[in-house]
Amino acid sequence: MVCLDNLLTGSTRTIAHLLPRNDFTFLKRDLTGPVQVQGPVGHVFHLASAASPADYLRWPIQTLEVGSQGTRNALELAQRKGARFVLASTSEVYGDPLEHPQRESYWGNVNPVGPRSVYDEAKRYAEALTSAFRHARGLDTGIVRIFNTYGPRMRPDDGRAIPTFLRQALRNEPVTVTGDGSQTRSICHVDDTVRGIVGLALSAHAGPMNIGSPYEISMLDLARLAIRLTGSRSAIRFVERPVDDPRVRRPDTTLAREALGWAPAVSVEGGLRSTIAWFVRELALTRSA
Repeated sequence: MVCLDNLLTGSTRTIAHLLPRNDFTFLKRDLTGPVQVQGPVGHVFHLASAASPADYLRWPIQTLEVGSQGTRNALELAQRKGARFVLASTSEVYGDPLEHPQRESYWGNVNPVGPRSVYDEAKRYAEALTSAFRHARGLDTGIVRIFNTYGPRMRPDDGRAIPTFLRQALRNEPVTVTGDGSQTRSICHVDDTVRGIVGLALSAHAGPMNIGSPYEISMLDLARLAIRLTGSRSAIRFVERPVDDPRVRRPDTTLAREALGWAPAVSVEGGLRSTIAWFVRELALTRSA
């Protein structure tokens, strides 16, 4: 296994457990530049992108470039190697949806010039380019649309809801909920997300395919759950809601269930407890640094 990452939003700490393995190689590379991998390749997984609003708003050009030129480079690598290509797309291609829950056939409601467009449109373009390589060049491809993945190895300062709520709760700081907190997300533990991605990769399905949990929760209820599970003394503080923040999010996972036999297996409380344990260690490291 070869992992390429320029570490713009990541850290080698998250793969420290893999580095000693003989079957794992890490290369610090920017996917928007030339990509070369030695030896045979069976699958190319393209997951490169800033994923949280805090990150992609900080690096808007880089986010657009990795979704465009980075996708092109990864597709051409797969073409050269005769490999199956798997694109990690996102539920954000649905924008602020007018259909609920969201099926793969839904075209979305995206603002192409809003602040979130650097991520939304980069992923929509990546899907279009992947489809073009499949139809015009005969490349074996699959597209997975990921919904709100969380779990261990996230950065406490990631900027997304779960890292933010857990970091604040563990520090007994006010937990900041945007708007009135009625907006919803469907959170899916990383173990379930990985099973879905690998399942699609090992199938012949082209996608797009939703991989996410049908468990839908409001941001206010998620904040309350974070406070309860951490045993925090935090209060909730309401702050301004971001521009174009989606009102609802929940996948229709019928396709994944029928095509792959996939369904989420990790409970919300169990998944959050494992994430909390990771954050406790990370925040302790931060304090001691």
